[in-house]
Amino acid sequence: MKRSRAEREKVTIAAMVRIFCRAHHRTPGALCDRCENLLAYAFRRIDHCKYGWDKPACSQCPVHCYTPLNREAIRTVMRFAGPRMMFYHPWLTFLHYRDAWTKNAKKAPLHKE
Repeated sequence: MKRSRAEREKVTIAAMVRIFCRAHHRTPGALCDRCENLLAYAFRRIDHCKYGWDKPACSQCPVHCYTPLNREAIRTVMRFAGPRMMFYHPWLTFLHYRDAWTKNAKKAPLHKE
């Protein structure tokens, strides 16, 4: 079953937050409260993306919908977990980069509601 770009992005960001939390907060088996809140916030932002379910990769998006504090937190997570994703989730890493490189991801029209 094929996932939409938004669904894949949720799986990818969840994996990145788990990698970060496990390394920095050492919570056994689950996310700490701070990381759980950040992940819930990221999911809400993805769900309410103005581009709909065929959204561009967030790094390619012209609209920055995260608050400055959460944006910096997610950047910190991505800076740490990004290079490690290739070892933990190589297929997700490939799909993430493919989404960022595709022509449609860079020039996605704004979804009319």
